[in-house]
Amino acid sequence: MSAKPYALPAEGGCRCGALRFRVTAQPIMSAVCHCTGCQRMSGGAFSTTLMVPVTGFEVTEGTPVRGGTKKPGLVHNHCPECLSWVFTRIEGVDAFLNLRATMLDEASGFVPFIETYTSEKLAWVETPAPHTYETFPPMDAFPALLGDYATLIASEER
Repeated sequence: MSAKPYALPAEGGCRCGALRFRVTAQPIMSAVCHCTGCQRMSGGAFSTTLMVPVTGFEVTEGTPVRGGTKKPGLVHNHCPECLSWVFTRIEGVDAFLNLRATMLDEASGFVPFIETYTSEKLAWVETPAPHTYETFPPMDAFPALLGDYATLIASEER
């Protein structure tokens, strides 16, 4: 199973539909996070993430509210009505945001390229991610990972 480019624009929203968004730029990476915080916030075995350029993302209906953990550096954006976790901004990182891939109206094409916090994953969980990390990848690994993901997506466009 391989990551494929998304048909753009892609639309999505929260569970109740009060918060809607549009994605107009290809994600720069896909991931799942197995940390217990993501497990609890998503209510699942892991959270799904598409790293989307900020310039290619827009909220089209509703106004997100901050929720989840409120520790410095992370701004988790939720629907004000159903409280679904829709996307996360990292303070000081202006280039991209982390969109919960399962919030896309058409999420069946999501395939994780990396998985993080495998040190906390549930024993029975398996993903097809080709890159795995016990915590987060070291910062110096990101340029190569982003390049490899871009190459993979470009090869699937043909």
